[in-house]
Amino acid sequence: MTGALRFVLGDQLSHAVASLRDLDPARDRVLMAEVLGEATYVRHHPKKIAFVFSAMRHFAAELAANGVTVIYVRLDDPGNTGSLSGELARAVAADPPERVVVTEPGEWRLWDAMRGWEAELGVPVEVRDDDRFFTTPRSFRAWAEGRKSVRMASFYQQMRKRTGFLMDAAGAPEGGKYSFDPDNREPIPGEVASPPRHTVEPDAVTREVLDLVAARFGHHFGTLDGFDFAVTAGDAEAALEHFIQHALPGFGTYQDAMRHGDPLLFHSRLAVYMNAGLLDPRHVCRRAQAAWESGHAPLNAVEGFIRQILGWREFVRGIYWWRMPAYAETNALDAHRRLPEFYWTGETDMVCLRDAIGQTQREAYAHHIQRLMVMGNFALLAGVEPALVNEWYLVVYADAYEWVELPNVQGMTLFADGGFLATKPYAASGKYIDRMSDYCRHCRYDPKKQLTDDACPFNALYWHFIDRNQARLRGNPRMAFPVKTLDRMGPDKVAALREHAERFLNALTYAEPGAW
Repeated sequence: MTGALRFVLGDQLSHAVASLRDLDPARDRVLMAEVLGEATYVRHHPKKIAFVFSAMRHFAAELAANGVTVIYVRLDDPGNTGSLSGELARAVAADPPERVVVTEPGEWRLWDAMRGWEAELGVPVEVRDDDRFFTTPRSFRAWAEGRKSVRMASFYQQMRKRTGFLMDAAGAPEGGKYSFDPDNREPIPGEVASPPRHTVEPDAVTREVLDLVAARFGHHFGTLDGFDFAVTAGDAEAALEHFIQHALPGFGTYQDAMRHGDPLLFHSRLAVYMNAGLLDPRHVCRRAQAAWESGHAPLNAVEGFIRQILGWREFVRGIYWWRMPAYAETNALDAHRRLPEFYWTGETDMVCLRDAIGQTQREAYAHHIQRLMVMGNFALLAGVEPALVNEWYLVVYADAYEWVELPNVQGMTLFADGGFLATKPYAASGKYIDRMSDYCRHCRYDPKKQLTDDACPFNALYWHFIDRNQARLRGNPRMAFPVKTLDRMGPDKVAALREHAERFLNALTYAEPGAW
């Protein structure tokens, strides 16, 4: 019997991950496995699969170079069982260890499976906290339980005080307030150029993975063309430095802006690397704060960036582990429409949707306002079944793991939890998209019209949403204005908006569940 068998999952690619912390290279072994089940429990974007497999192979090579014995199972290896549980059982049977050590996973389905491993394997299984995050699910639950309301703002303030990020010597927030969000909502002028894009040329390992993924998963939504993700910690660090130098100074002011044909603007794509373990979020926040301290980036940019990591990222993870598995079943707005087929094809006359979905196909990436206020907003207004929307978001983005995807979509985007996570539905008409982007200038639909054939569909859909959910929304202070506006409309106007919206929705082609 050998020492410990340390099982490292594909989103745990950090040498400091808890399961590797006390590794003894002389006795312990590390197991890593590319398995069909993880690539297809939803049909992940090929770029996500390629990113994870290539990053895993590079990480395994780093461990081996450090003298660690690595059992690495490739997707096309003979005997691959196709599941993480199967590969673990195979490794244990081949050479029984004293114990199995693993870090807690990022998805409930894996945690549920993991709880049965010890009984199935007949060896002790130690599941360690994932301390790559600032807080644990237990500490979040202790903070949240018993509160009248659980809001990100109060959680974020506590995290700032606890960590000291952007706090002065007297214990007050730098700049006199915790959030500069009102300063971070400007549309981007046409004359403001986007920063240069950070790219990594695929090496031989990545090219081999790209060929494998093309052969096995080329039928999934999305393309492998132009793959340029970092797949090592070193290249991810270079991506961070590139963002700090070129994009962070403008990130704050323009973080909510959108521009036709411009996928990144001042955004970073660093979530892909943090969520897989290639970047440590503490280090990322320290580098951002240093950029402010040196005068390189303004406070509104650095605070807005740190808030996304220290605040929102930690908050949604806490909500996920606190409320699962029941949280995934919530549907407070009783939404049951199927997902329009254009979410998979990108074929729609609505330029904002066509641009954001087409970009998602190509990049496995869209920034948070495109996800929330374009693609998510349409699904909310149309009343699409939350489970179908959640599946879509989990499929299409390289940074999507259920712990971060589900609360963002279920709570923030769709209000399916009835206001547990967000204070209001993030519903908007075409006016918002027109204000925050140049999409409407390229579109045949007019955001200033409501009932004509060339009227932006978002406008009638918005009022249709308010109308059919008014009983649920009347008690929400943040929805008081649109509900009162609806009340002031004559019944003929409300009926006309309802008819216009339903005619548009009924003319759409809807995807059959599982067809994509």
